[in-house]
Amino acid sequence: MSTASIELTSIIIVTAGAGDYLERCLDSISKQTHKNFEVFVIDNSHQGRLKNGLSPRYPFAVFSPGPENNSYSGSLNKGMQFCRGDFILCLNDDCILDDRFIEEALKGFCDDKVGMVCGKLLRWDNTTLDSTGLFLTFWRTAKERGYGRKNTGKYGAAGFVFGATGAAAFYRRKMLDEIREEDYFDNNFGYFYEDLDVAWRAKRAGWKGYYVPLATARHLRGGTARSQKGQGKPFARRFLSGQLQAELIKNRYLTIIKNESFIGFLLHLPAVVLYDCLVWGYTFLFIRPVVKIFLKERGYIKRAIQKRLAGK
Repeated sequence: MSTASIELTSIIIVTAGAGDYLERCLDSISKQTHKNFEVFVIDNSHQGRLKNGLSPRYPFAVFSPGPENNSYSGSLNKGMQFCRGDFILCLNDDCILDDRFIEEALKGFCDDKVGMVCGKLLRWDNTTLDSTGLFLTFWRTAKERGYGRKNTGKYGAAGFVFGATGAAAFYRRKMLDEIREEDYFDNNFGYFYEDLDVAWRAKRAGWKGYYVPLATARHLRGGTARSQKGQGKPFARRFLSGQLQAELIKNRYLTIIKNESFIGFLLHLPAVVLYDCLVWGYTFLFIRPVVKIFLKERGYIKRAIQKRLAGK
C-alpha cells in the first residue's frame, strides 16, 4: 500500500447553491472507500444559506461563507486556509464521484514529482467523456482531452498529462506550497483558466501531472456557470454571461503572460494571433457588450507581468 493511500485528503468544494448539485456531490463523498478525508464547503450562495439546511445532514463537512467577490479562485484560496491534508482535491459541486475515486486517484502520486492527478470524468449521461486530462494547445488555450467524445475505452491507459481539470483536480500540497504566488490560485482570474495556470506554473517548477483512468466521476459541464439550456452543450462560450465571457478572454491572456517562455511565445505567435482574430471577430459580431466589460479592468496585465517577474 502506498503512503498516499493512507494520507489525510482535504476536499474543497466551491458552490453557488444551485439545484441539488451539492447534495449529490456530498453523498458521493460519504460513500468513498478512502475514509481518511476532511471536507470544506465554500458557500457562495445568497447569504450563505446552505449551512443551516445541509450541515446536520453532512456532519463530516465544514461550511464556510465564500469571499466577498464570490470568485472561484478566491473561494479555493479560502478553502486552502483550512486544509490539513498532504493531498488536496478541488471539486466542483456538480461532480459525482465513483465510490473508489479518491482511493484510485491517490495511486497516481506514486512518483514524488507528480504534483497533479486527474481521473476520467464523464458527463452525467455516463457515456460522454468530459475530461481525461488537461492539456495546453498550440493556440495557448486549455484543452480537456476527450471532451465531448463517446467513452469507447480509448483513454484506458494511465499516463502523464499536462495538468488536472479544475472540475476535479487533485494536488500535492507540497507542490502548491512551492509554486505559490500571493496565494495558491491567482485571485486575478476569478473564473476559468486557474487550473491551466497552476499546471503551467507547476511544469515550469519541474512537477508532473498524471492521469488515472480508474478514478472515475461524473461532471455536469457548466452546471453553475452556464444557463440552464446550455448545460452539456458544445461551444460553451455562447451560453456564458457577458462577465464570464470577458473572464474567459482575459484569463487566457493572464496565463500566457505569466507562464509562456520567450521562445515559446515566438513559436506560437501565429497560432495565438489567428485564435484571437476568431475570438474577437465573434465577440464584435455577436456579443459586443463583452468588449466594454473586458476593457473596464485594465490593471490585470500589469499585475500579471509583476507576478511573472517575481517568479523568475
